[in-house]
Amino acid sequence: MMDAPNGVDFIQKSKSFRPPSSYVEQSYITSADMYSEIYRASIEDPVAFWSDIADELDWVHREQTVIEGSLPDFRFFPGSQINVSLNCVDRHANNPLRRNKVAFFFEGENGETRSLTYLQLHRNVQKFANVLHNFGLAKGDVVSVYMQNLPETYIVLLACLRMGIIYNTVFAGFSPEALRERIVTSNAKAVICSNGSYRRGKVLALKETVDAALQGEHAVRHVIVFNRIADLATPMVQGRDYDYTELMRTAPATCDAVPLDCNDPGLLIFTSGTSGKPKGIVHAGGGFLLGTYAYSKYQLDLRDEDVYWNTADIGWLTAHIFVLVGGLALGVTNVIYEGAIDHPHQGRLYEIVERYQINKLFSAPTAFRMLMKYGEALAQTYDLSSIRLIASVGEPLNPEAWNWVYRVVGGGHAVINNTWGQTETGGTPLASLPGATAMKPGSCGVPFFGHSLDVVDHEGRPVKDGTPGLLIIRTPFPTLARDVFGNRNRYLQNYFEQIPGAYITGDSAIRDHDGHYWVLGRVDDVINVAGHRISTMEMESSLIQHESVVEAAVVAQPDAIKGTVPVAFVTIDNRVLPDDGLAKALQLKVIEDIGSFAKPERIHFVSVMPKTRSGKIMRRMLREVLEGSVIQGDITGLEDSDALTMLISEVQDS
Repeated sequence: MMDAPNGVDFIQKSKSFRPPSSYVEQSYITSADMYSEIYRASIEDPVAFWSDIADELDWVHREQTVIEGSLPDFRFFPGSQINVSLNCVDRHANNPLRRNKVAFFFEGENGETRSLTYLQLHRNVQKFANVLHNFGLAKGDVVSVYMQNLPETYIVLLACLRMGIIYNTVFAGFSPEALRERIVTSNAKAVICSNGSYRRGKVLALKETVDAALQGEHAVRHVIVFNRIADLATPMVQGRDYDYTELMRTAPATCDAVPLDCNDPGLLIFTSGTSGKPKGIVHAGGGFLLGTYAYSKYQLDLRDEDVYWNTADIGWLTAHIFVLVGGLALGVTNVIYEGAIDHPHQGRLYEIVERYQINKLFSAPTAFRMLMKYGEALAQTYDLSSIRLIASVGEPLNPEAWNWVYRVVGGGHAVINNTWGQTETGGTPLASLPGATAMKPGSCGVPFFGHSLDVVDHEGRPVKDGTPGLLIIRTPFPTLARDVFGNRNRYLQNYFEQIPGAYITGDSAIRDHDGHYWVLGRVDDVINVAGHRISTMEMESSLIQHESVVEAAVVAQPDAIKGTVPVAFVTIDNRVLPDDGLAKALQLKVIEDIGSFAKPERIHFVSVMPKTRSGKIMRRMLREVLEGSVIQGDITGLEDSDALTMLISEVQDS
């Protein structure tokens, strides 16, 4: 790999921000030296580190062995028994100081509000566990859950974890084809769904989607329907479909948790389809608990007094990592919201922060860029002074958005923690330790305890700091995916074959001289133009700085002379007319910010980007659209299936 200093100029020019002393005083890790000391010890003796984390959890039975094997065949606490539901619900409900504490504040897009204490959550989880048991579902069975962010959704998932039933959540709003593929691929025996969902003022008839998905052969024997919208017509198939509320009304209120080996499968979640056919990623239940507890504690500094809102949809693994398991395991008060966070008005996110006095906020870069588009004046009409930490994951958070969020949403006093993780990692191996490490706009922070990361060339040789390379992880960790459901060969080939003994992330990254990691995007999103390796993140960041640009995505297109050239897709403010003058101005801006070699060959003005429900732009599709070919990969993960048709039409007409 070539060192292209001009291509990483934004890293070299980055500023450092120290966390405020008022935050440091209440952080678990309070200095860079403290982080370094613990990190070094965790790499030299991972057994001791993970054993200490395990001491903070409740075990049914615990053996002495902590780690067995190595990548890709490894186990944490083999033979030890634990239950996620016991740790996320029972130990708080049985604690006199926490049992009446609010576990969830719920707010619907339609304005409905509810709350649920840990004691109430405990009772409802046990009741639904009995519902599952009465349908003959048991350890190792798979169920598909097609629900939006609701308290009932969390009750369902915690009940599955209580029984050792493997759940697979599917974004509420996915098409019948997307839902069916996941149901059939996972051999699900039951589907649990809402009858409908509110989304941008519309009602999505989810039960109708389930009925369409269940046409043809499948293993589903039961469908359990929660009637979220009382007046929505909901067809029910006799002998197959059952009403959630009626089942809960008659279910016994106590149900013992099933002791499970720490490495037993706990959840199955399909990749969003950004790189071809979606994969069913299998995570171990106990390992997932162990790791997400550690991430949530140290990367978010979650404490008893926190009111914490992670805006992620339950169909996105982030909600499982940092709310369902991590957040509940730490016993905090969580806010969950149904619908779009800018509906029915652009200030809805701010309104909720103000209402509940949320002090820790977690969302996606696309959400923060959306707030940036709505402007500073809107944010200033709300009291956001309660916010002390803002976290981000999903796509690279460009420095301009980082600085805007720091100044406007965080008031210049909140810690900004831009993290990195994947569906496969089941957590965030890179993040700031918010009370210890300096913040750098655009950086993904430093390696988490017990995780050995490196930046290498394609033969696995470490590259110099400041040089782009392939991001890998050399050590096993509890939340790392254990398999691709039904396809062990795909698991081994995709993640471990290229560099033996290491997990291959598929992402390009740079480590700077301070040991901070900058994830630039997928390896395919680092463009080689006439010998210059350019990060699409840097080009997109330059484009987004233009006052007319709302969002930008850059992809590579083959070129006979230069090898590849960058092509930009740009959405602009609806008050601005796209024309050749604007296109030339944007090209000039990239030249001024980065260099002439980074100039986009063409700029396509589009009204939509193809995105997953987690907010990731599907750049693979943009490349295929440029080629003028039929989209080859999976499209079931699209948030809006009409977006692709509109995009193709706009590119063809430009």
